[in-house]
Amino acid sequence: MLRIDPKVIQARRLEGWITISIYVVIIAVLSGLTIRFDWTLWIVIAAAAWTVVSIPFEIVLLPRMRYRSWRYLISEHEIELWHGFFFRKRTLIPMVRIQHIDAKQGPILKHYGLTTLTFSTAAGSHEIPALTESTAEQVHRQIATLARLIDEEI
Repeated sequence: MLRIDPKVIQARRLEGWITISIYVVIIAVLSGLTIRFDWTLWIVIAAAAWTVVSIPFEIVLLPRMRYRSWRYLISEHEIELWHGFFFRKRTLIPMVRIQHIDAKQGPILKHYGLTTLTFSTAAGSHEIPALTESTAEQVHRQIATLARLIDEEI
């Protein structure tokens, strides 16, 4: 059973700070609108309370929980994915069903040297988030080789 890279915790924390910053901007806009249009103050208070309550979740709890909840295993005939912390989900993807593999990096993942691998099947797509660039390249090659070998056997 393999884990995603622990640097994903810092990446998710940065995403959390960005989310909190957006909440603060929304509160500022709501405050301005409340003053301008003489709205009731409870809207701003509720938004501020939501922001304060969400800080420990966005910055501390969710990044760690997301990291701990992800596992993957690549075998000769299938890829197994385990994820989710409230509702655990186990997905088996047969190698013979894989049509193509994509590697993607957003600006935050790129900053931390992480890559997300996405593999597509006829039924949809699945991903392994937050692998180091070298691990992602290895896994990409491994899946491509195994999928090609199985495809040739059929």
